[in-house]
Formats: sequence, structure tokens, C-alpha cells
Amino acid sequence: MTSEPTRDPVADRLLTPQNSALIVIDYQPRQVESVNSMDRDLLIRNIVSVARTAKVYGLPIVLSTVNVAHRQGPTIPELKEVLSDSVEIDRTQMNAWEDVDFRRAVEATGRKKLIMTALWTEICLAFPSLDAMREGYEVYPVVDAVGGTSVEAHRAGLERIVQAGARPISWVSLAGELQRDWARADTAADFTDIVFTSRLLKGE
Repeated sequence: MTSEPTRDPVADRLLTPQNSALIVIDYQPRQVESVNSMDRDLLIRNIVSVARTAKVYGLPIVLSTVNVAHRQGPTIPELKEVLSDSVEIDRTQMNAWEDVDFRRAVEATGRKKLIMTALWTEICLAFPSLDAMREGYEVYPVVDAVGGTSVEAHRAGLERIVQAGARPISWVSLAGELQRDWARADTAADFTDIVFTSRLLKGE
């Protein structure tokens, strides 16, 4: 068995560790507690798996919170443990794209493919995704690592950004797209641990 030569990882049409960045917005206690579109424990496990995947493949990560300075708690501990070296960019805006520091952090990654995760789907995912696409970014919402205030709100938020050009993925497909080839030995064991050992083989 012979793999084809690795495609240009920057110009590749699919996601690669060299052409994408992870955006994580508002995974805070109050937001998680108000998600009603999926099981909240599963939501947390999925976003943690996304974050672990991003760390394994060395993706730039932009982490943002809303209103911690006033009344909200910071990023939930399960996620912050994985992203311990990521500085939280706190905002007052519901639309993170309207925050200068957040937008500059995204631009500083130098990546045009944004893997987007946020709570809630209908606001904090939808608004910056729409703005980012208007500015020429490709947006990949991780559909099973985001949640809305209701099933209908979550669905409507996703449909809105997909109609605008977003490209939905799941956390498992994200990991597979970044790994792509079992012959990439540097990350194959971590891929197996994140996807199979820690999750799927445990029924999680």
C-alpha cells in the first residue's frame, strides 16, 4: 500500500493543520446550562474532544468569553484544562466579530479556514460566522459541539449560516480530516486515543 504524496497543506481544499484555526466562543457555565438542543454532558465531551484535536494538530486557537468582567463565569473547567495556554478574550458584544481584540486575534492566525464553535448556535455562532464569511473566510461549524436554547433555535442558526456558505462538520469528521492518513505516525496514536479510546469505544 502506498499513499499518494501529501497535498499542499496550505492550499488543500480540505482542512489541514496548516490551513485552519479553531475558534471557541462562550463555553461558560450559564451558556451551557441554558442549552436545550442536546444533552449538555455530551456537548461538553464533544467540545473537549474538539479542543484536544486542535492541540494535537497544532492549530492556532482563539478563545473568547462574554461579560466575565461583570456577571458571567469564565470558560468551563473541563475545556479550560485543555486550553490552559489560551488567553481568554473577554467581550461585551454578543457578536464576537464586533470586538476588535477578537477580530485581530483571528486575523493574526493567518488562516482563512475557521473551525467555529460557540454557544449559542443562534447568536454567538451565527453572527460571527456570517461576518467572517462576508470577509472572505471559510467557516466550518462543528455541529455536534455547539448548542442552542432549543432544538428549533439550534437548527435555524445552523441553516442560516449554511445557506450563507458555511460547511458543517462533526467532531469525528474534523479529527479524521486533520489526520487523513494512518501513515502520519506523529499524530495517529493521539487520533486513536481521542476518537476511539476516550470516546467511541466507551460508548461516549
